[in-house]
Amino acid sequence: MSDDNYSAKDIVVLSGPLGIRKRPAMYIGSTGSSGFLHLLNEIIDNAVDEALAGYCNRIVITLSREDGVDVGEVSDNGRGIPVDAMQKEGKSALEVIMTSLHSGAKFNNKIYKISGGLHGVGMTVVNALSEYTSVKVKKDGKVYEQKFSRGVPISSLEIIGNTTETGTTVKFRPDSEIFSANAFDTVILVERLRDLSFMNPGLKITLVDERDETKTEKVFYSTNGMMDFIDYIRGSKEPLSKPIIISKDIDTVKVDVALQYVNTYSEEIISFVNKIKTLEGGTHVSGFRGALTRAITTYLQKNVKKQVGVSIEGEDTREGLICIVSVMMQNPEFEGQTKEKLGNTTIKSIVENIVYGELSYYLEENPAEAGRIIEKVVRAAESREAAKRARELSRKKNIFEGSVLPGKLADCTENDPQKAEIFIVEGDSAAGSSKQGRDRFYQAILPLRGKVLNVEKASEDRIFSNAELHTMVTSFGTGIKESFDIEKLRYHKIIFLTDADVDGSHIKTLLLTFFYRYLKPLIEKGYVYAAQPPLYKIAHGKEVKYAYSDTELNKIMEGYGGKANVNRYKGLGEMNPEQLWETTMNPSSRVLKRITIKDAQLADSIFSILMGINVDERRKFLEEHSTEVSFLDV
Repeated sequence: MSDDNYSAKDIVVLSGPLGIRKRPAMYIGSTGSSGFLHLLNEIIDNAVDEALAGYCNRIVITLSREDGVDVGEVSDNGRGIPVDAMQKEGKSALEVIMTSLHSGAKFNNKIYKISGGLHGVGMTVVNALSEYTSVKVKKDGKVYEQKFSRGVPISSLEIIGNTTETGTTVKFRPDSEIFSANAFDTVILVERLRDLSFMNPGLKITLVDERDETKTEKVFYSTNGMMDFIDYIRGSKEPLSKPIIISKDIDTVKVDVALQYVNTYSEEIISFVNKIKTLEGGTHVSGFRGALTRAITTYLQKNVKKQVGVSIEGEDTREGLICIVSVMMQNPEFEGQTKEKLGNTTIKSIVENIVYGELSYYLEENPAEAGRIIEKVVRAAESREAAKRARELSRKKNIFEGSVLPGKLADCTENDPQKAEIFIVEGDSAAGSSKQGRDRFYQAILPLRGKVLNVEKASEDRIFSNAELHTMVTSFGTGIKESFDIEKLRYHKIIFLTDADVDGSHIKTLLLTFFYRYLKPLIEKGYVYAAQPPLYKIAHGKEVKYAYSDTELNKIMEGYGGKANVNRYKGLGEMNPEQLWETTMNPSSRVLKRITIKDAQLADSIFSILMGINVDERRKFLEEHSTEVSFLDV
C-alpha cells in the first residue's frame, strides 16, 4: 500500500554530478553506444568552437583502451580553458566548467560569437559520466593539470611544466557503471570528423587509434570546404549539373548552401547549424526546400514555353538532388542537448529569402544548366504521376493495402504489434529452417527470392510494380509514400536474416537502401534490426558452442586447448531448425543489431560506390578497405 503522507521530506534535490548520473539520458540521449560516443563528440565540439573563433587549426583525437573500456583524448591548439580564479565561486574557472552545469563562455556571444556548444553542460556531463577525467591546459607559458573522478575533483589545479604553446587536452574514460557500451563507434566517428573537416576548411583533424597493436592514423583536411563536401557526397553518381554554391550573410546569420543534381531518383540533404550536423533538419532545411521549389517553378513559368503536362510539386524539384545546408547563427534553439533539429522560426524565412534570390539569379544567368535541371524536375513529376496511378491500381488489387496478406508470408498468431516480429529471410532453405524453428505465436517469416531491387537506380513506377517490395510492404501493413501510416505497422521488430557472407551483406544493403528511401520512419522509431547468425560451430566432445566472430572463435579454441572440431557456416541453410532457433532466433540467446539512420545512410553511400558507374571510385574504396576483409568467398 502506498504512503499517502506525501510531504516536503519526500523531495530529493540532486545537485552537481549526482543529478547527471541519476538521469544521464536527459543529457546524452542514451547510455548505449550513441551516448558513449556522445561524450567524445562533446569534447570535440568544444575544440571546433575554438577553430570557429579563429584560434585553433589543429585537433588530435586519440583512442586507447584500458581494462576493456575505450578511453578518449581530445587535444587542440586553441587558447586553452581559463585557469584563473573565479572569486564568487572560490574556484578556478577550469574547475567550475568541469563541475557546474550551465557554466562557460557561450552565453553572451563575446568570447564565442558563434558556437556549437550552447548550454554550458557538455564538459560537466562528460566529467560526471566518466570514471576519470584529466584536463591539461597550456596557457600563459605554463602547463596546468587537474584530475576528476565521476564529476568530483581528485586533485587540485597544478602547474606541471612550462610551454610556449597554447591549447587544451581532455582525456576521459566513460564510466562502466553508467554505460552498457564500452567502445567508440569508429565508423560513425570517422564520418563525423570528415564532415567537420569539410565544414571547417583549413582545420586539420587527426584521429589516432591505439586500441590494438596496429596503431592507425587518419587525417581529415579540406581546402575548398563546401565544394570538396559536395564532391564527396556525389561520389560515383553521374552529375547532371555543376555544383551551385550560395554564401551570404544577413545581420548575424550566415547561410552557406551547396547543391548539385545527379542521375539518381532520391534526394540527399545534409544540414548543419554552427558546424553541428542536424540529423532531423529543422527550420533551415524547411526554408531551403521552400526556396528551391519556388525558384524552379517560377523559372519554369517564366522561361519554359513548352506546356508541361503535369503539376510540379516540391518532391519533384528534389529528385536527384544532393545538398548541404549550413547556417551560422547566434543562440540557436535545438530540440534537446543532442542538437538534432533546429527550431528557430526566424531562420526559415532568412534561408528561404537568401536561397530563392541567389538560385533564381543563377538559373537566369545559366540557361543551359537551368534547362537540364528543369528537364530532370519535369521527368520526376511525370514519374511521380505514373507511380501514383500504379499505386491507385495496386490498391484496387489489394497489393499494397487491405486485409489480404501475401501467400508467401508465414504469419504469427500474435495481434499485438509490440510483441510481434517478422524475419525477412534470404533463400528458400533458410526460410524452411526458420519456419520450422520459429515460435509461431509471435514470429512471422517472409522469404525473399533473389536480390531485392536497387531502388537507388530505379524510378518509382518500377519500384511500385516490383513483386518483392510489394510483398514486404503489404506484410508490414503500413502502406508507402503518401499512404504510409506507421500506426498500421503489424510488427515492431522487423529483422533482416541473411547469410554471413558477401551475398548476404549485399542483400542487407539493398534492403537498407529501400527502407532508408521509402520507409525511413520505421528506422527512426527503432523497429528495424539485423540478426547476427554465428560464423562457426565448435564441437568438443558432446559440448557445442557457437562463435559470432574470429575473436570469439579464438577464445573458445584457447579454452579447449585448440582441440575441437570447427565448422564454418557458409549460409543459414546449413543450420537445422533447432540450431537456427538456438543461435539466431531465440530472444534469450540471440544477438540483434538495431539499425539506425546512420547505418542506413552509410549503407546507401557504400552501395552507390560499389554498384555505381565510377570504376575509379570503386577501386579506391576497395584499396582503402581491403585490410578489413575478414573472409572472402571464392
